[in-house]
Amino acid sequence: MLAEYTEVAGETTRTFLSAPTRAVHQYLREWMERTGMSVFVDVAGNLRGRYDSENPVARRLYIGSHIDTVPRAGAFDGVLGVVLAIALIENLEGRKLPFHIEAVAFSEEEGVRFRVPFIGSRAMIGDIGDDLLATRDPDGISVREAIQAFGLDPSRIGEAQADENALGYFEIHIEQGPVLEALNLPLAVVDSILGQSRAGVTFEGRASHAGTTPMHLRRDALAGAAEWIAAVEREAQNISGLVATVGSLAVQPGAANVIPEHARASLDVRHASDLVRRQSVERLLGCAGQIAARRNLAASMEHHLDQPCVALDDALVRMVEHAVETSGHVVHRMSSGAGHDAMIMQRRMPAAMLFLRNPGGISHNPDETVLPEDVAAALRAGASLLRGLENSHG
Repeated sequence: MLAEYTEVAGETTRTFLSAPTRAVHQYLREWMERTGMSVFVDVAGNLRGRYDSENPVARRLYIGSHIDTVPRAGAFDGVLGVVLAIALIENLEGRKLPFHIEAVAFSEEEGVRFRVPFIGSRAMIGDIGDDLLATRDPDGISVREAIQAFGLDPSRIGEAQADENALGYFEIHIEQGPVLEALNLPLAVVDSILGQSRAGVTFEGRASHAGTTPMHLRRDALAGAAEWIAAVEREAQNISGLVATVGSLAVQPGAANVIPEHARASLDVRHASDLVRRQSVERLLGCAGQIAARRNLAASMEHHLDQPCVALDDALVRMVEHAVETSGHVVHRMSSGAGHDAMIMQRRMPAAMLFLRNPGGISHNPDETVLPEDVAAALRAGASLLRGLENSHG
């Protein structure tokens, strides 16, 4: 159902504060209100449903994930975690706990529209500054303007922040990889999230006629980008544990009979060691400059993200382990190679994650799927976590 709310007919593509976001908000808002939550949209466009304790000064547990997607996405990345957060509260059937619960549907995590990820969760930890608000999308619209166009006031962005004394943040997410399927396990407890870097490299040459310009006189921006992309692949192949991806390439003028003048490539690098990751990024950006100089091109680089490795809260992780065990499943710990809102929320409060099996390890793809029995297992483990927290805070 929610996958049908999209910017592009026939696929699921839903970026930060795009029109389909309103439809998702309306659907989720109605469900949240039926469960007894008070619902609001904060200044960053996060949909938040509060299910309060009878104790007004109780601490708050946040449960959620994101509702934006990559282009041509699957139906479960992010939004399944939001649906399960609401379902966990619904299954309480009106019973109050000794702590508040807040279900959160983050407005942005993927970094597609503005090339900067985690806008939703960064707003909740107070990490949205003027530089980020001034960042513009390919249409020239700034984050500030996008917020205004959604009917919100970016000058009040600080009001989106989570409670200072929050009990914690819990996120359920599909694994987005093949590990659990290989182990034949439905669930895994995430104890850390790998660091990642995102950057952009632009090669500038000169457009000229493809039929009349000799090869040795060309300044082909795309040829320079292609050489660099091959260097990115070699870097990752030669360093154990490193993954590096060029996932986006924009070429101008973009005609078959014109030598490309402009080529802009993205760069995504991840590793368990922040030092190894950062050194690789610097080598790759330096390599781009060397390729450009040799080919008589200009090269410019932009750093979009330097997210350190994040260890999730050990005490809350152990509680999630116990919840998995008491719900009848084998406990398996693992790190996440993908970034998640939990890594941002950990900066403000204890955070933990639960992965559920992703058949085929296929994600960021329309073929992404989950097994109904794994969703049921995740709900049982989540309910067990709430009982554990209730017993420790009763």
